[in-house]
Amino acid sequence: MLIELQLIIVALLGLVAGTITGIIPGIHVNLIAILLFAGSSYFLGYLSPIALAAFIVAMSIAHTFIDFLPSIFLGAPDEDTALSVLPGHRLLLKGMGYGAIKLTLIGSFYGLIFALAIAPLLLISIPKIYPFVSRYIAFILIAASLFLIVREKYKMWAIIIFFLSGILGIATLNFIVIKQPLLPLFSGLFGTSLLTISFIKNVKLPEQKIKKIKVKTIGKIKAIITSLFSSLFVSFLPGVGASQAAVIGSSFKKKIDEKIFLIMVGAINTIVMVWSFIALYTIQKPRTGSAVIIGKFLGIFTQNQLLLLLAVSLFVGSLAVFQTLIFAKIFAKNIKRINYKWLCFVIIIFIVIITTIISGPLSILILVTGTFIGITCSLLGVRKMQMMGCLLLPVILYYLF
Repeated sequence: MLIELQLIIVALLGLVAGTITGIIPGIHVNLIAILLFAGSSYFLGYLSPIALAAFIVAMSIAHTFIDFLPSIFLGAPDEDTALSVLPGHRLLLKGMGYGAIKLTLIGSFYGLIFALAIAPLLLISIPKIYPFVSRYIAFILIAASLFLIVREKYKMWAIIIFFLSGILGIATLNFIVIKQPLLPLFSGLFGTSLLTISFIKNVKLPEQKIKKIKVKTIGKIKAIITSLFSSLFVSFLPGVGASQAAVIGSSFKKKIDEKIFLIMVGAINTIVMVWSFIALYTIQKPRTGSAVIIGKFLGIFTQNQLLLLLAVSLFVGSLAVFQTLIFAKIFAKNIKRINYKWLCFVIIIFIVIITTIISGPLSILILVTGTFIGITCSLLGVRKMQMMGCLLLPVILYYLF
């Protein structure tokens, strides 16, 4: 009974921690997990290894639900929510920011349910499928990237943006003096670029409506199925994550409605996180920073421990839905009262400061370069998805060579 109570308490604390990492740009779950591991000699004096693992799982799952708030309302994404910025921002400008968040929540919650439902099948099949699929991931990503470029109106500009972003990604990921390199990379490409444009254009937000956005049931089903299929490719492979899964998923349809896309991105974000724990168990290879630390705490990862952590995921995910809706209402009701132009300026300064603190002074070069590429992408009429070349190109080259 004492163990169960301990797990409930650490799960609730993880929910709080995931809320903090989700709402505050630049503070990622990986950072908290690393700090927790650094102080493990102290924490293990009071908590069991499985309790600490449950805390990390709870924090990670809660983060995937709530981290769309700064992406959509503030234009400050992380690597897992970057692709939600533009469609979310378009809905925000229509007064439907709350509805946009609700769409990502639909994706996250149903993605969680289906990811858990399929878990038994994955436990059996992944050890058999993994060796085969891992040999072809580069060609899968090349095909997805080419397909998305072909669909662009301005194909040559799309190619240029893809490779510029890819070169920046390669330089950033190999710049060993920069800590947490994805922070300046994604903040520049998808965050400060959009914020700068909004500041220059003096964008004014309309009154936000506290209501859901209607989406046909068949559209939701298709979004979840697409998310499950695309997440399957990346959850068990090194170097690829939620953003690449969204790129693969987007290539399945000629045109994806922005509402369906938000559901899909929300689902992928959570599915990839859940399945990273399954990957740790089935193939003994962690695919997220959270899974890495969990593996260090548990050592030998048993099936009972996996089932316990998946139960924690469901418990925290269910609570995170209601919590995120509460915060979304607070954001929606108050953002109109703020001068959005100067809010953009303040957020840009905040991103510069947090990037300098976490990633070091040289990371500002990455942030500024990414900002210019992002602005150029918008001015050329190229979809921001092409800037995912910042991860796709390094991963493709990694698998090819």
